[in-house]
Amino acid sequence: MLEAREISVSYGEREAVRGVSLSAVPGEVVCLIGPNGAGKSTLMRALNGALAPTGGEIYLDGKRLGSYARRAVSRRIAVVAQEAELRFPVTVLEFVLGGRYAWSSTGAWGWETERDVSVARSAIEETGLEDFTARLMNELSGGERQRAVLARALATEAAILLLDEPTANLDLAHQATVLRLVRARCDTQGAAAVVVTHDINLAAEFADRALLLKGGRMLASGSPREVFTPRTLGELFEIEVLVDAHPVTGAPRITPVHGSRR
Repeated sequence: MLEAREISVSYGEREAVRGVSLSAVPGEVVCLIGPNGAGKSTLMRALNGALAPTGGEIYLDGKRLGSYARRAVSRRIAVVAQEAELRFPVTVLEFVLGGRYAWSSTGAWGWETERDVSVARSAIEETGLEDFTARLMNELSGGERQRAVLARALATEAAILLLDEPTANLDLAHQATVLRLVRARCDTQGAAAVVVTHDINLAAEFADRALLLKGGRMLASGSPREVFTPRTLGELFEIEVLVDAHPVTGAPRITPVHGSRR
């Protein structure tokens, strides 16, 4: 379990996150929703230990996150960032295998075991990249690269997934596939996921809880049905929205109201 208690994060004199609390519970998907600049990515970096809170505390399995060694954190928390950083060309298989590095006892190239390769190939298949195993990462499209980043995260077998815009650059079919994979990890393997997304309708379909951020503060927290209301979303995005029920799933369906065209 990952828990943030009243954390704040500052860049110099600017406070990007102020007094935010959340918990990532096994079996649940939590979505972070908010406008650009709301502090979502900063909060995710703090949850991963990449940024130290300037106030409050973060706990991982009951212990302060800062008390863990980085490799121990990497075994427990997997991160899907908005863009993969590639310093040199590697194949998709090599890139995904990198997700197994935290479990290596040698810390050198050639460390991977048969199980490591098996787990990596399984994650590649899950994300629909089996035909790209030998392709270089820098030859992939943005959407293909994003799926490879997800495969690397899944290959860690970490119990906690932190995903920052995991559906960026993906078409409609692959957006649903990615979140369905995350949902399945939570449902069948007891993983916990925190997902940053701008797609409120996808969040309404896949999330157990949603946390709405504005100006670094938590505006609301609860189930999608509880917090995805015209009043709350209108305050969050400063735009009028219509909220009704999806005709098939019954989940909240959000439509911006832009006014009539003349």
